[in-house]
Amino acid sequence: MIIFIIILLVSIIIGLIVYNTVVYKKVQSFKNLNDKLSGYQILKDFMDTVGETMPVDEKIKKINDIIIEGYKIKYSTIVIFNGNTYEVKASNVQEKHWEVLSNLHNEEIFKDSITTATPKYVTVNAENERLPYQIIEFGRAKSALFFPLYIDNVYIGYWIIESGEMHAFDNIDTANFELIRDNIVSIYKTVSYQKIVESTVRKDLYSELNSAEYLYGEGRKVIDKYTISTVCMFRISNLEEINQKFNRETGNEVIIQLSDYIKQSISSEYIFVRYMGPKFAIVFSGIDNDGVEEFVKDIKKNIEDMQIEPITNNTKKTKKKPVAAKVKLNFALSTYYKGTALEMVLEKLEKYLDNAPEEENSISII
Repeated sequence: MIIFIIILLVSIIIGLIVYNTVVYKKVQSFKNLNDKLSGYQILKDFMDTVGETMPVDEKIKKINDIIIEGYKIKYSTIVIFNGNTYEVKASNVQEKHWEVLSNLHNEEIFKDSITTATPKYVTVNAENERLPYQIIEFGRAKSALFFPLYIDNVYIGYWIIESGEMHAFDNIDTANFELIRDNIVSIYKTVSYQKIVESTVRKDLYSELNSAEYLYGEGRKVIDKYTISTVCMFRISNLEEINQKFNRETGNEVIIQLSDYIKQSISSEYIFVRYMGPKFAIVFSGIDNDGVEEFVKDIKKNIEDMQIEPITNNTKKTKKKPVAAKVKLNFALSTYYKGTALEMVLEKLEKYLDNAPEEENSISII
């Protein structure tokens, strides 16, 4: 009888062990699935951020916030070398510590990591110890993972995550964090092109208008407040003729008067830029083609009715009454939808105007 009871108990124990093993595997399976789904969601949030209308520096900060929230990281800091100095681009660490964090490349403990492009893990073993790079702080971070960042084998900075616990990353799979690092690099590479565009915005000397690059940065923040907008591009069809018939100074005067008139005629929500040479662009934010066409007709008529007095070679206006310079404008309109490629709409309008007959002087919707 006792033997039977022992066998029964052993069988029950074995059964429970098998059951617990099966349950554990299922839990781990669900955990792995959940981790994968979380990873996909974080990657989606990354890509959504890249497509959003905001300056590059704000995008990098938002990406860092996604990392902190998505992976439950205590501290995350992204430092980029700007060609002159190392700059903290994003961090949830108090700013008083940024000077230390932006000089980690000088720390002996991280130099080998940078040289070999491999992560470096550091931690303390007692509460009264400091991490090697800590100077004035004590107790904020007890462990850290350092990841050098490279674009096409060119070192561009680093990403460091920190924890307030000792040995916080002992059993962590760094492969997951290396994937995040790769995503940071890919996204920074993408948005760095936007940074180039933002930094190339210039003011035109004569019209005092922003250059076309403005449309893809600050201008787009205004445009994308609305679902639909109308993009208008026009060309001074006879600007070259005016320059030849009178002089370049008169052509410049045409640009000044035309630009001043349009700036006074349109809302501050509309973006007006000198696109290139004799071409200008206006984005009527939140307005469809039907709402723009009549307005453009009035602008076109009023500008073409202008009598622009020629400028003499010494830049003084003549006392006589010479033949006035008259402007001819060729307009093209198209629709822009929020989230689509604004540059493609502008390219289509530019191509149309460049290929239009020189004598064309109308308003076309394409």
